[in-house]
Amino acid sequence: MKINFSLLNRSKISSLVLRLKSKEPGSRILIKYLYKELLSYFLVCFAFFFVVFFANTILLIGEQLLSKHAPFFDVCKIMFYSTPQIISQSAPFATLVGFLMCLGRMVSDNEILIFRASGFSFRTIFRPVIILGIIISLVSFLVNDYFLPLGTKKYNQLMTKISRSTPTVILEPNSVKRLGRSTIVIGDVAGEKVSDIIFFSKGSDGYDNIIIAKNSILTDAKSEGVLMQLNMDDAIFTSIASDNKSTYNIMKSDKMIMNIFDSVFSSGFARSPREMTFIDLRKEIQIMKKGTPKGHDYKLNAWLMEYYKKFARPFSSIFFAFLAFSISFLFAKHNGLTLGLVVGILLCVLYWAMDISGQLLVIRVELNSFWCIWLPNILVGVIGFILSLFLVKK
Repeated sequence: MKINFSLLNRSKISSLVLRLKSKEPGSRILIKYLYKELLSYFLVCFAFFFVVFFANTILLIGEQLLSKHAPFFDVCKIMFYSTPQIISQSAPFATLVGFLMCLGRMVSDNEILIFRASGFSFRTIFRPVIILGIIISLVSFLVNDYFLPLGTKKYNQLMTKISRSTPTVILEPNSVKRLGRSTIVIGDVAGEKVSDIIFFSKGSDGYDNIIIAKNSILTDAKSEGVLMQLNMDDAIFTSIASDNKSTYNIMKSDKMIMNIFDSVFSSGFARSPREMTFIDLRKEIQIMKKGTPKGHDYKLNAWLMEYYKKFARPFSSIFFAFLAFSISFLFAKHNGLTLGLVVGILLCVLYWAMDISGQLLVIRVELNSFWCIWLPNILVGVIGFILSLFLVKK
C-alpha cells in the first residue's frame, strides 16, 4: 500500500519515521505515540474545563460570600473544598473533547494512515483509546468517592461556620431559597433588615405552614444548633391541613421569633449522601428500604440518585472515549482538530443539560433515579455503537 506523504504533517511524519528506524519495534513506537497524544490532549482540555468550572464556582459562591463580608481566608478554603467536585465534572468532558481533537487531527493529517499501513486494525487502534478512558474513569471514581465526600463535609462545616458569623450570606435579596423542607421567599435585604419574607414549610403533623412578615431583623444564633434567628414584626401564621384545604388556622402576632437550625444544610439527616462513600451510602439505603413505607419512597429515590451518580459521572469517560473514536474515524477527514473541538463542546452541553434534567426529574417528578441518571451514558454508548457499525462496514 502506497502512502502519499505530501499530504501528511511533515514534522509528525519525520518524528515517526526516525523513531521507527530505532531499535524499538515499530508497533510499540506507534502505540506509545498514540498514548502520548491522547494523554496530552486530555490534559490540555482538562485544564480548560477545570478553569471554566472553577471560575464559575468563584462567580457563584466566592462573589456571594465576599460581597456579604465573609472572611477572605474562609472563602479561599471554600474554593479549595470545591475542587473535588470540579475535578469530577471536568474529567469526563475533557475525555470527550480531548480524544475528539486528538483523533480528529490524526485522521485529517493522515497519521492514522501510517497505523493502517503498518498493519494496525481499527480494533488495535481502539485499544489504547478505551484503556485510557478506563484509567481516567477509575481515577475520577476515586476522587468522586473519597475526596468529594471529604471535601463536601468540610465545605458544609465551613459554610455553617460562615453562616453563623455572617447570617446575611444565606439570605439574598429578591430570591427564593430551599432550606431543608422549607422554602423561603425573600424581599429586600439591607444589612440585618429583611422585608417581605414568606416561609412555606410542610409540618410533620399533616399541616402545611405559611409564615408572612412585613419586616424582620436578622440576628446571630442564641443557642446551640441554631444557625440564625429572625425577629419578625406583624407576622401572620397560617396552618392548612394537607388532606383538607378547608381546614385551617390563622394567627397574628406583633412580634415573632423564628429560629433556623443547622440541620437545614443536611436536610435533617446526620450526614448528607454526598458526604458518604458508595459503601456507606449503600448501607444507609438498605436501612432506608426496610423502614420506608410503600408509596413514601421519594426520599429513598433521592438517595439512590446520589448513589448512581457515584458511578455514572466518573465512568462516563469510557462512553465518551468510545464515542470520540467512532466520530473521529467517520467524520474527521478534513479539519479534524476544529471539528473535534466544536462537536465536543456541543456534545458536552447536551450531556450536561440531560444530566441536570435527569436530577430535576428525580427530585421534582420522582421518576426512577437509575434511568434518569444513567440515560445520558446509555444514549452516548448506543450512538457510539451504531457509529462503530458503520466504521466496521467501511
